[in-house]
This record gives sequence, structure tokens and C-alpha cells, in this order.
Amino acid sequence: MLVNEAWLKEFVNYTLSTEQLCEKLTMAGLEVDSVTPAAAQFTGVVIGQVLTTAQHPNADKLKVCTVSIGAEDALDIVCGASNVRPGLRIPVATVGAVLPGDFKIKPSKLRGEPSNGMLCSEQELGLADEAEGLMELPDDAPLGVNIREYLQLDDTIIEVDLTPNRADCLSIEGIAREIACFSEQPFTVKQPAEVAVTLDIKQNVVVEAIEDCPRYIGRVIKGLDRSATTPIWMQEKLRRCGQRSLGPLVDVSNYVLLELGQPLHCFDLDKIQGDIIVRRAAKNEALTLLNDQTIELDDDILVIADQQKPLAFAGVMGGQSSAVSDETRDIFIECAFFTPITIAGKSRRYGLHTDASHRFERGVDPELCYRALDRTVALLTSIAGGQVGPLTDVSSNVPEQPVINVRLDRVKRVLGLDLDHKVVESYLLSLGMRVEKTERHWCVTPPTYRFDIAIEADLIEEIARLYGYDKLPQNSLVMSAALSSAKENVQPIDRIKDLLVDLGYQEAITYSFTDESALKALTPKEDVYRLKNPISSDLSVMRTTLWAGLLKAMDANLKRNEETVRFFETGLKFTLVDGQLQQQQTLSMLVTGRATPEQWGEASRMVDFYDLKHDVEAILALNGLLDAYQFEAAEHDALHPGQTAKLVNKDGDCVGYMGLIHPGLENQFDIKKPVYLVELNQSMIEEKHSPEFEAISKYPSVRRDLALIVEEKLHVNKIVDYIYQQQGIVQEVVVFDIYQGKGIENGRKSVALGLILQDNSKTLVEQDVEGFINDLLSNLKNTFNAQLRE
Repeated sequence: MLVNEAWLKEFVNYTLSTEQLCEKLTMAGLEVDSVTPAAAQFTGVVIGQVLTTAQHPNADKLKVCTVSIGAEDALDIVCGASNVRPGLRIPVATVGAVLPGDFKIKPSKLRGEPSNGMLCSEQELGLADEAEGLMELPDDAPLGVNIREYLQLDDTIIEVDLTPNRADCLSIEGIAREIACFSEQPFTVKQPAEVAVTLDIKQNVVVEAIEDCPRYIGRVIKGLDRSATTPIWMQEKLRRCGQRSLGPLVDVSNYVLLELGQPLHCFDLDKIQGDIIVRRAAKNEALTLLNDQTIELDDDILVIADQQKPLAFAGVMGGQSSAVSDETRDIFIECAFFTPITIAGKSRRYGLHTDASHRFERGVDPELCYRALDRTVALLTSIAGGQVGPLTDVSSNVPEQPVINVRLDRVKRVLGLDLDHKVVESYLLSLGMRVEKTERHWCVTPPTYRFDIAIEADLIEEIARLYGYDKLPQNSLVMSAALSSAKENVQPIDRIKDLLVDLGYQEAITYSFTDESALKALTPKEDVYRLKNPISSDLSVMRTTLWAGLLKAMDANLKRNEETVRFFETGLKFTLVDGQLQQQQTLSMLVTGRATPEQWGEASRMVDFYDLKHDVEAILALNGLLDAYQFEAAEHDALHPGQTAKLVNKDGDCVGYMGLIHPGLENQFDIKKPVYLVELNQSMIEEKHSPEFEAISKYPSVRRDLALIVEEKLHVNKIVDYIYQQQGIVQEVVVFDIYQGKGIENGRKSVALGLILQDNSKTLVEQDVEGFINDLLSNLKNTFNAQLRE
């Protein structure tokens, strides 16, 4: 939020420097993000008045003006602004003036005519990014006075970053109230003058949703002056808070919003048909908002309606059907208190965020409505005139502040301070609390604008803020630290991450929520869990797979000319099972691009299925369990039907899937080259084989090669596993060839195996080896119908 010191000092006359003020605000929990001057640096600019204008003899778009700046002699100045005219009061940069950007004003001739100065727009003074003409000043602006002095431009704008619980500081008054507390200066509450009722017309209001809107008040004003303009002092205050002037009706509402923190809204009275009704919307009821966006309302949305149609999205934005315009003379000003739970999240549902919704969803003082409405009416009638009707007031079940017990010994114990009870009581009173002292504690009632205070701990925090966080004692916490033993059969995930980094991968971290359309494409059979208040429409559901985030990250990298992408990510995925949300820790990988870096010594090739399989096997080998897992052909909705495998453990449980992305998803994810994906159950791949000592045989090993003819569909792993299961002398089995073709009948294949044989107790002789091989061939024939290839 933007505030300026000149406006703050209307409420509290502090003596702190800007630097001290910013430090105090930050230490009080209101973090200062930036400090900037209210206007760019310039000198020599005074208030002048155009006396006469004449067409430039040598230029169609220029005029020769005589300008008075209060001195005896008028200045001749050539000007090309479209709004220059006799009688207009404007900023005049005199000869010798220096404008922003170190632009110096010198006597000159423009198309042959002398010009002794410059008439200025807001843009040329650094007060606006753009301008359509000269800056027009009020008719009573004193001639010759320095414009910086007249507009009080020697001011400072402070940007304060507020936490969501401090909605009471979303106003100049709220920030000033905080400054008064820590600067120990008196705080001035601006009480508007009592409204004089001059009109006997009252807008009838019916509040049907009384729980959502406990208070709704307003007044009718008729006969506003259409030609009225916003005074320069108000325009300047709005500018310093980041608002531009849009005419008196809008400017006064914005001014009171910034000054007091109460959103208001003006309806064109002639466009209201019958009573105003505060109600919930009908399902799919349409409303066109002030920004020309037409939305279909859900039945939990609160609307302001008349007897024919909805007029406004309550607490968020008004509608076009009742909007004020330059022709509006009669209005109804609304000022209401909406419960935060009613407004929270509703604007984001429709992609909206307004100053009103920002405040209402955090909380607005329910007692502020009356003062804010009177302030608005007083300002508006002083600018545009008009007759004011009586107050419309519908209030019921307005929330009351709780009474909280605060114990001095509890304050001392939590803060580690030995504070005197008088000091604590003075802090509470300075915060606007109503305090009653008892023998054991204080009974404290927070002011209505401090709806964030509900329990004793909240009040202790307030005491700490005023005392000063930087003054609190720093005590070392005494604790005993005992190292727990690491589980030997669990591989730390960080070790697996290190392995993947060694293999050329980079760790990615993506959102746990993602786009629903992406999940429907990747996991169409999984039900998704939708967020109630998503950050945006493309982050509206919890992920059922980590692939969605990795594909998005891959796309961003490929568009930045990264030829090869290797990502892995560990995190939770979320699934709905029987309506209950379940989460599973998962390891996912993505690979696309070159298998090896481009080089002269080896031909470049793209990654393939077996490169990915190698990386998964590296994880299994790290855990000492490579032989305990098998890859089986499988199907997955997101993967290519012919290049998909699932990883299965020795118990037959599926650990995860890997493969090439499905061709049908290439267009949706803008994929132009092969992309391989892996997703594994993290807890299952963290299982680790505890190493056991095994003596190394001192006797030589023997190798025997066998070529077996088996059924084409038989997995080679089954043969290898069967051989390992044979008790005896097999140390290793190597598959070094698979052949189909001439000499092998259809439906069968030749598998060449290298068997490494070794005994721990003796040297193997030919009889031992031949006996083992013959028994093995017999068993393989009986089990797999395997025949020795001649």
C-alpha cells in the first residue's frame, strides 16, 4: 500500500525523520518495501495565467501566448498544447528553470517567434507518465507561487507491505494510528460534520442475506453538478497513492477508501428499479461488471440487486446496468459491512481483484460505515453540490468484539521480560483497547477495527511490537540433542538425487497444483481434487502426477534453446480414493534430446528407451537390489503403447512406469522430439539391501557359453532368474546375444548366455562343469522347453 507523509501528518504530527519512520514501521510489523519522492526534482516552475493567445504565423499547431506570473511584465511563450486558452492557470517553467531529466529552459525562438519559458503538463513535471495537454490549475491558484510549494511536492511516498491479518492498516488513518502508538504522539480522528438532510427521499433496502451482510447503510443525493471537477488537492493525494482522477463521484469514493479504509459504491439512482435487495445470486445469473466482463454467478455469490436484476457483485465490483456516468445527477451511495468469509476467494474465482475485495475479504471495521458515509457525503456535496436524503440503515447481528483476559505473569513468561503492570496497561490503552483491571488479570476488549485480535497470545504479540522486537532478550534454548540411528535398509533420497545429478540430471521443483486439462490428458482415469481458492485458473487442481509440471518446465527450457533436458523431481502426488484425498511420495524423471554431448569422437544420437532404463537400473544397483526387480511390458494412458514398461518388485508389486510419451499428447504439450518419462513410488525405491560379508573364492572361475532356443514371447529375465536360483556354482549370467532368423523356426528365438562358474571350496574340473551344465539344460528344457542350439 502507498502512503505519503504529508497525508499521514494530518492525523499524527510526528517528528521522526523518514528513515526513522520506515525503521519503526518495519519493526512494528509493517514492512516498508520502498521510499520514493512524491515528485521528480525540478526548479523554477511557478503558477502563471494565460492572458492572450494568437495563432503562430509560421505554424498551424502552435500558438503565441502572453502569460502572467504575477510580475509587471508578461512573458511571451510559444505553446502547442490543445487546451491552452485565455484565463487558464498553469505551471510555467521560467527562463533558468531545470525540469526533470536535467532539461534547462533558455530563451529561444520557435519558428521565428520568441519564447521565454515553457507551459508545462503533468508529464513534463514528472507527475504522470503521459498527459493530453497542459496541467490545469484552479482559478484561485496564486500567481507567481512556486508549484512545488503550492502542491506540497516536497513529500515522500512510502510503500508498505502488509500481512493479511493487518487489514486495519489498509488506510492512511490505520497507518497513522500505528505511528501514533510507537511515536507517542496524539492521534487525531477526523470527525465529519453532521450531514444536513435537505431532501425527503429515501431508498428502501431489503437485506435477505443478513448473515452475509450484517450492516447496509446509504443515502440518496440529488441534483449533483455535472460540470464539477475534482479539486487539485484531492487529485494530488490520489496520485501519490497510485490512483488517477476519474471525476468527483469516483474520486471521492476512492479518497475515502484510501483515507479510512472503507469501500463505498455509487449507484445511478435513475437506473435502480424499486427496492435494493441484498441477496445470494441465482445459479448462472448473469452480471456485466464495470470492466465490461460478463460473468455467470454461482449461487454462493452475494449480489446487490433491485427488483429486476443484479446491480453489483457485492464487495467486489459494481455492474454496468447501474453505473454512474458524466450525465448522472442523482445517486444512491452504498456503505456496507460484508463478513470476510462471504467475500473471501469469490473475486479470484472470476479472475478479479479489486481494492474493495482486498479489504472486505480481510475484514473492515463494521462501525466505520457511518463515519465513512458522512465523510463521503460531505466531500461530494462540497464539490458538486446536491440535496441529501435521510439515512437508510439496515443492521442486524453485527459482530461484537471478544473480551480477552491478559495475565501479567503470562506476558513475562512468553516475552522473557519483567514488565511493570503500568507499562503493559499503557501499551494496551495506546492501541485503543478498553481495559478493566482485576486482581489477577486485565479484561481487554479490542477496538472494532482490530478484528485480528481474538486470544491472549494476540495481545502479548501487540505488547512485544510496541516494546520493540529488537529489544526483546535473546536467550539460547537449552535442549538435549540425541542422534538417532539411521536405518540400514533405507537409502536416503538425497543419495539417490546425487546419483541422478551424476548421471546428468537436474532437480526441478514444480507446483503441487496444476492445470486440470493437462492432468486429464496424462491420467484420465484419476479423479482430481479441485482447490477452493486457486491462485489462477491454470493452477486449480492438485497434481495426480509429477509429469505435468516437468513437461511444463521442459517446454520452457526448450523454448530457450536448450537442446537436451534431463529433469527429476521428488514430491507428493494426490489422488481421490472413495472421495478421500490420498498422497504418495513420488520420484519422477524426464529426458529428451541427445544421449551424449555433441563431440567429434562419437556420432550424435537421441536418447531412447534403453538410456532411460539404464538410469533406473542405476538407482536399483545403488540399493543393491538390481536383481530383485523386473521390467515388464505394460500400458499407460500417457505413454506409447509399444514403448512402455512397468517396474515390478520380487513380490509382484508395481513400483512405477516408464516409457515414451504417447503420440496423442504431442500436440497438446507442443512436443516435437521424443520425450521419455519415469514415475516411481519413492518409498519402494528407497528400500536398500543390507550388505553381507561373503568370502572371495581363491579358486579360478570357468566360463561356459550356451545358446538356447526358446519361445519368442519368453522373457529372458525369467531364464536368468531361474539359473541364479540353482544352488551351486553359478556366480554370474551374461546375456550377450539374441537372434531370430535363418536357422531358427518361426515363433522362437536364440538366446546366448555366458555362465561364470566358480566354487568356493575347490578348483572346478571338467567333470564338475559338464555335470552341472547337463543338469541345467535338462531343467531348462522341462521348465521352458528350451533346446540347446547346435
